[in-house]
Amino acid sequence: MKTIKIKGMSCQHCVMAVTKALSAIDGIRNVSVDLARAQATYDEAKPVDAAVIARAVKKAGYEVVG
Repeated sequence: MKTIKIKGMSCQHCVMAVTKALSAIDGIRNVSVDLARAQATYDEAKPVDAAVIARAVKKAGYEVVG
């Protein structure tokens, strides 16, 4: 399981948007977004480039931190 920090989320709509964005990436499963901790956890069925994940989160309107 991997964890990423996400900046810019403020409500349940944000959680749903990030969950949808990450779930749409080929190879990512079991996405869980925690609004209070400003982070998302997920499993990789196959290796996924961090830049692909960052782009998907940015496209949804948020930012991967770190």
